[in-house]
Amino acid sequence: MATTAATRTVTCENCGRMNRVPAAARGKPRCGNCKAYLPWIADAGDEDFAEIAEQATVPVLVDLWAAWCGPCRMVSPALEQLAKEKAGQLKLVKVDIERAPQLAQRFSVQAVPTLMVLNRGEVIARQPGAAPVDALRRWLDGAIARIPSGSRSGGN
Repeated sequence: MATTAATRTVTCENCGRMNRVPAAARGKPRCGNCKAYLPWIADAGDEDFAEIAEQATVPVLVDLWAAWCGPCRMVSPALEQLAKEKAGQLKLVKVDIERAPQLAQRFSVQAVPTLMVLNRGEVIARQPGAAPVDALRRWLDGAIARIPSGSRSGGN
């Protein structure tokens, strides 16, 4: 799948090698050196959300946030930690609602942060507000567990 979406440089937690990870791609990002799965974190907006989040090959944790929001800044490191812990199983997509008003309206965002889990574009779970990493991990694990294994996004 060709994409014009941005890439991020990610350090492999296994070997320390720097890798470029595209915002949208088929499969799951792996280290070019040791082949370990890499955390998949991407930014999306109104124009590229479908490609980056809804067409993802793994469940997607969507963070709808705003730059002026203190709780959003506090929860961001916890979400990135979960993306690292669940490398190869999850994609974290961050959406700045100030720059993506259509998505904010589409998902009826009334408070930020608003977190959602998507599978193949379908909202599986939703949580408004920030929470500690342990609570977010339990919520996320519960949401992913509700996805029937046969309908989970697949791919390598």
